Amino acid sequence: MDSNHWMPAAAMEHLKRRADIIAQIRLFFRQRDVLEVETPAMSHSAVTDIHLHSFKTEFVGPEYVSGRSVSLMTSPEFHMKRLLAAGSGSIYQICKSFRNEETGRHHNPEFTMLEWYRVGFNHHQLMDEMETLLQTVLQCDAAERMTYQEAFQQWTGICPLESTMSQLKNVACEHGFADIAEAETDRDTLLQLLFSMVVEPNIGQQCPAFVYNFPASQAALAKISSEDPRVAERFEVYYCGVELANGFHELDNALEQRQRFEVDNQKRHRMGLEVQPVDEHFIAALNAGLPDCAGVALGIDRLIMIALKCDCLQDVVAFPFSRA
Repeated sequence: MDSNHWMPAAAMEHLKRRADIIAQIRLFFRQRDVLEVETPAMSHSAVTDIHLHSFKTEFVGPEYVSGRSVSLMTSPEFHMKRLLAAGSGSIYQICKSFRNEETGRHHNPEFTMLEWYRVGFNHHQLMDEMETLLQTVLQCDAAERMTYQEAFQQWTGICPLESTMSQLKNVACEHGFADIAEAETDRDTLLQLLFSMVVEPNIGQQCPAFVYNFPASQAALAKISSEDPRVAERFEVYYCGVELANGFHELDNALEQRQRFEVDNQKRHRMGLEVQPVDEHFIAALNAGLPDCAGVALGIDRLIMIALKCDCLQDVVAFPFSRA
């Protein structure tokens, strides 16, 4: 072990700037009368999304003498929506989230997330507010906006909503991903491969790029568009080669949400991943009534990295995983 590994990875000046930016974010929401909340870092349930992997641990104590498996939250989303259903009004949270994924320039298994929900907003109104926040923190130019379909067609030459599996595989092979694409059977995995490797490097370089109306099959927790059932009311934000945020006009139908969880678990089973129990507290909250709202999760560490013009998260995090 390096003898200096006891020290923070980030320079002290960067950590002071980090504190200033987080204070600036809190002021932004206080000025808009958005309530700051706290929710658990541990849950009895885990997410079903095939692309998210939770850390798990065991609680042993009163009422659970035989032990109870719990998961560290990949985001505070489900708990925050329970608050919304209970009548909280618009809320935000700055918290630690945990994902059992790779470490690297833009990844750390423990990271700081800003998540907020605006009652009465759709995804376009939330994009407006997010753009204001980015300009406040980063002093950047106005964002450009494009649909997922427009961005995909511009940089791959094919339509993500209508293309066949063979067309997607051909384009993937043309870009050097034959070893991944040829055996792939899941359409969305191919779409995500092409979007992340071919589209993303070409957008959001000079100013933030908002990409919206993702394929309905990638809706996650977003509503399906009433204007075009092929797409979901979801957006992502990219800037300086970094995916910064993921937002939804939130799905409020408990039955449809349960069905999506079940489809996720079917995919997990086919892929040999652990099937996750449905979060019944969350489903009960949707049944009680989630107000019409839009929400977004933004990576604070990545935002600060861009604000400070740093190359990697380790430059703005006191103790990344390697020094934890």
